[in-house]
Order: sequence, then structure tokens, then C-alpha cells
Amino acid sequence: MTSNIGKDLVRYKVIDPSDDPINPKPGTLRHGAFVIQRKVWITFQRDMHIRLERPLLISSFTTIDGRGVNVDIAENACLMIFKATNVIIHNIRLHHCKPQAPGVVMGPEGKVIPLGHVDGDAIRLITASNIWIDHNTLYNCQDSLLDVTRGSTNVTISNNWFRNQDKVMLLGHDDGYIRDQNMKVTITYNHFGPNCNQRMPRIRHGYAHVVNNLYLGWVQYAIGGSMRPSLKSEANLFIAPTKGSKEVTWRKNSHTNGNAWEFYSVKDAFENGASFTMTKGGQVPKPNYSEEQRFNIANVKYSNTVAVFYYQLYVHLSVSSTTGLVDFEYLTLSNAIPALIFFG
Repeated sequence: MTSNIGKDLVRYKVIDPSDDPINPKPGTLRHGAFVIQRKVWITFQRDMHIRLERPLLISSFTTIDGRGVNVDIAENACLMIFKATNVIIHNIRLHHCKPQAPGVVMGPEGKVIPLGHVDGDAIRLITASNIWIDHNTLYNCQDSLLDVTRGSTNVTISNNWFRNQDKVMLLGHDDGYIRDQNMKVTITYNHFGPNCNQRMPRIRHGYAHVVNNLYLGWVQYAIGGSMRPSLKSEANLFIAPTKGSKEVTWRKNSHTNGNAWEFYSVKDAFENGASFTMTKGGQVPKPNYSEEQRFNIANVKYSNTVAVFYYQLYVHLSVSSTTGLVDFEYLTLSNAIPALIFFG
């Protein structure tokens, strides 16, 4: 990432954690992410806790890079990628995001633009493409942790920790939004849990390659969908909860034309009674990566032993510690470092 620097890149450092959605000051995150209408690489001077007054709209060709410091965006509005392309969000903690009433923010070319009601999502993609969400920690938001909607596509979600959340991740706006049929998303090397209920992810219409992820239980289900999406679940480790549903999948209205669904499990591992109901017959949908987009997939048989050990360690430490918090971000299911994976 450090050596892959494009021409005419602007380096921008956040030095001020304050936020003004109408007149963003130089040195603030909003000024770098939206006011600078060029290729911009945003880093942070020091540890910061940023409370956004309104959702942060992120421009095309923007990287928000929190490496080397601790950056929390929390306790009010969070991030929105709206009609933008080539955006990277890396090493940010997003939590306790809240719904926002209609209001105004600074828009393109310095114009004030209206925003309607915004749900309490940590990151929301709307008609976005070529997006990489990597090495972030997301939890405790009032709606969802990550929504990919309204024709967004070519999205990679990797090495993130999703925890303490009811609805985790949504792919697809609603059942009637057919433009999401072209959506393609790669979900890899993430940790789901503990304390995640559902939608890891929930898919409408489009295609998802879910590979080398760790699932530390669920309540309703882990992976679900509607409107006959396509899913290749590959070399994931599913550890079912001790009580409740052991089934990984959920399908809305699957009794109608159920054969049109494409939910396939390939080389997944299942612990504690977990099960995966696959589509009968047909062919496993392929991600169709180009030569440059392909990446290593870990053997889950080896990763299984490692991940179960750390899961047991988490249970022990969460019971014995006063905070109940254990940092899982050092644990990955693969020794490979994923490249930016976009579909061709």
C-alpha cells in the first residue's frame, strides 16, 4: 500500500478532531475527505476520538488511513460513500453510530447540499464502486455496521472485526431494487463476533464470495438473503452457538422457486454442530477474478485448530477480565496479505 502511490497524490494529515459540516476547517477529517477534490491520502497526526456532527461524505480517490495511531469515529454520525469510486478505509474504529435527521452538509464545489434521514450505520455505500474496507473494527451501531446498496459493486471487505451487533452487514438496497443484481462483493479474512445476531452478510440479488472468515457464533443466522442471490462460501470456520440455531444460512421465501438460489459451501469447517444448507445441484458460482485480483485462500483445516484455540482463550479472558474485551485483530485465518481485490 505504501509503495502503490499514484500520480498527483495529495498527502493530507488530520491534526484537528473537531467537525463542522458546513464550513470544514483545514486540518479536520471532513476537509480532507470531501473538500479536497483530488487524489488524497489521509493520515492522522495522533490518536483521535472524532464525533462527526453530520455524516461524512467521502470523495472519489480518497484513502483514510489510520495506521500507527488509534482513531475512533463514534457516538454520532459516521461514514458515507455516495456515488464515489476508488475509496479505501483502513484501520479505523467505528462504533456507537446514531441515526441522523435530515440536514445539510458541504457538498461538491463548496455548495451546501441537503441530506435526508440517515440510518445509524457505521459505513454506508450508495452507488459506489471499487471500494476497499480493510482492518477496521466496527461495533454497537444503531442500525447496521456496513451497508452496500443501490448499485454499488466491486467491493472488498477484508481483515475487519465485526462484533456486538444485531444487524451486521447488508448487501443490496431492498428486494425491489434490481440494479443490485450486478453487485459483486468479496468478504475475506474477517472476524464476526462475539455477540453478532444476523446478517454476516444478508445478500439481495447480487453475488458474494465469502472466504476465510471466522464466525464466533450467531443468534438468528450467519449468512442469509432474498431475491435469489449467489453465494460462494469458501474455507470459512463456523463455530455455532452453544444454544439456539446451529444453521448458518437463512433464505427469505425460499419455498418459492428454491432451486433458483445459489448458496454453496466449499471446504468450509463447522464446529459445535454448525450446519450449512446448500442449494441442490447446479454449479458453484465463480467470482471470475482476473490474474491480478486472485489471492491465496488458507486451508481451513489448519486454521480451524488455531481459531478454536483463540476462541477458547477469548471465552476464558472475557470471563476472567474486568473489561471483557480481548483484541482479536492480530488473529487472521491466513498468513497471506490480501491485495486490493476488485472484480473484472
